[in-house]
Amino acid sequence: MSHLINIFLDPAKVFADLRERPTFVVPLLTVLVLVLGAMALYFFTVDADWFVDNTIRQALAANPEISRADLEPARQFMTPTFAGTAGLLFGGVFMLMMYVLMAVYYLLAGKVTGTEVGFMQGLALTAWSSMPLAIGGIVLAVGVLTGDNRTPMEDLQLLNLHPLLVNVPIESPWAGLARGFSLLNLWAWFLAALGWKTWSRGGWGGALAVVLLPSVLIYGIWALIAAF
Repeated sequence: MSHLINIFLDPAKVFADLRERPTFVVPLLTVLVLVLGAMALYFFTVDADWFVDNTIRQALAANPEISRADLEPARQFMTPTFAGTAGLLFGGVFMLMMYVLMAVYYLLAGKVTGTEVGFMQGLALTAWSSMPLAIGGIVLAVGVLTGDNRTPMEDLQLLNLHPLLVNVPIESPWAGLARGFSLLNLWAWFLAALGWKTWSRGGWGGALAVVLLPSVLIYGIWALIAAF
């Protein structure tokens, strides 16, 4: 359990220990509980009528070719209960899939670079380097408890590009990227690179290249789609 504290205070020591004794359950559950718990809190407390109307407004703004009448048949699927249930299920499954995919990626990267990284080590590296994302869940929960219950969830995620640094309207092609990118990713990438550097006994350049490659591809493609 000391790793939960040391991952923020002395992460190099944590990764040195994880090389021989990889664990992932505690950080995985911590992130899942805090992030999904904050989302559940939002959907439980948001004004239901406002939420449905705002969902329709956002859909119309992002898709000017459709009309309000086109969306009315789907109104029953826009309630906080339905959206929250679907969001929590999808969010949980998506996070688990990403953890597994990243573990496989680190396994393959280890084979390419000559670094001894097994699947369990890759899963441990993914889980522990993702711990900063738990802070995002805490920030969202605080925003829900202290803010107006007629506020879009993305406006309460105060460590994302939107709304922290830029204010991107929903109709902008950059809205998804700005609202989906958390500055906590930078911290998570640093931790993952530190872990890889510790295990490979190499330099920062190689570690950052391994860690950042998937994200550069994902966000790069996302940005290209938004630009064109």
